[in-house]
Amino acid sequence: MIIRKLPKSQLELKITVPAKELEKFLDMAAEELSKDFKIAGFRPGKAPRKIVEQQVGSEKVLAHAAEKAVRKTYTESIIKNKIEAIGEPKITITKIAPGNDLEFKAVIAIMPEISLGDYKKSIKGLKKSELEKIKPEEIKKELDILRKSRAKLITVSREARKNDYVEIDFDVFLIEEKSASRRIEGGKSQNHPLTIGESYFIPGFEENLIGMKANDEKEFDLEFPRDYHKKELAGKPAKFKVKMNLVQEKILPEMNDDFAKSLGKFENLESLKKSVFEGMEIEQRKKNKEKRRQEIIEKIISDYKTEIPEILLENEIDKMMAEFEQNIAGMGMKVDDYFVNIKKTRSEVRNSWKESAEKRVKSALALREIAKLENLSPESAEIEEEMNKTLAYFKGQRDMERNVDMERLYDYVKGTLTNQKVFEFLEKL
Repeated sequence: MIIRKLPKSQLELKITVPAKELEKFLDMAAEELSKDFKIAGFRPGKAPRKIVEQQVGSEKVLAHAAEKAVRKTYTESIIKNKIEAIGEPKITITKIAPGNDLEFKAVIAIMPEISLGDYKKSIKGLKKSELEKIKPEEIKKELDILRKSRAKLITVSREARKNDYVEIDFDVFLIEEKSASRRIEGGKSQNHPLTIGESYFIPGFEENLIGMKANDEKEFDLEFPRDYHKKELAGKPAKFKVKMNLVQEKILPEMNDDFAKSLGKFENLESLKKSVFEGMEIEQRKKNKEKRRQEIIEKIISDYKTEIPEILLENEIDKMMAEFEQNIAGMGMKVDDYFVNIKKTRSEVRNSWKESAEKRVKSALALREIAKLENLSPESAEIEEEMNKTLAYFKGQRDMERNVDMERLYDYVKGTLTNQKVFEFLEKL
């Protein structure tokens, strides 16, 4: 076998299968093909090779034998030479003829060579972020959110005010000319719930609801903001027809010991405040940790260069696209509609992520290399424990539990725990 290095972390392997060795693949090919054909006087798979070649054609037997020989010898060559191949190889048969050696070449992407330099020294100058002092007004803000979540709604006959909960019917029409208008697609809703003042609608809409009583109807004109997410409506004038169906006043509970006790596990208001403070502090520590780890890895990858195989880059962009689509779906939007709204194609979005994907790949390669250099890897018991946590989460979700790919889950958990150990090692430096 001849190995030649190519750009972008690729190898070209030139492999020869001797004619003598090819014979056994020809026999196997003939046996397999004879199972698919009825050959008079022979049971399926038992006809001699010469008879099979006469029946199906010697070229077909040779082509099938070559396919089997290529697959086996390529795999053996990769294992024997300890080559870390990524993805599927690009195979080209360069010589194939009866009674001759079979020759082919395989172009494969491999894990790139990385020289991290003195990564330990490079991160020693990084300063640890200090926790910001949590202010009383920040705690109050969190407590107010809790109060609002426990608010009681009382139906009132008065005019709607700011902070009231209301339900409305509305129709929206785009004003194209002074005498013409057309209903906006998706611009009609009935018994639509909202709290006046939370600014979920365009500026001016909620203000126009103030003063309306149940069963009141009203028409008013507004202009969509110039930066509105639906480009076809941005900056355009529209007519709104609204009917008020329900007005309810929000009665917030008093912020006292009884309120704290109503939440379950608190003796008084002070214990609730302490719990909120501790929760905010944990969240801040978590954010600080994530920020510090990002600084560490960015410092390490800024000091090395490597040729990233195209397949690794494309795989990372695929992951980013899957995450992106999941987030869009989580917001109740269709991905295709989102692309229409931002006036970009899927391909344009993918191309805009190449730089970020490259940074993510470089980070993953750096963590992998440090784990190797420092001999950092999780114990089997750690991996098993973490896998059991994941499987426990899926328990009861019959289809999910049944469809878990255990091999992929093992690799994912092992990779996550390995990265965790690498970061812990780096943080100690």
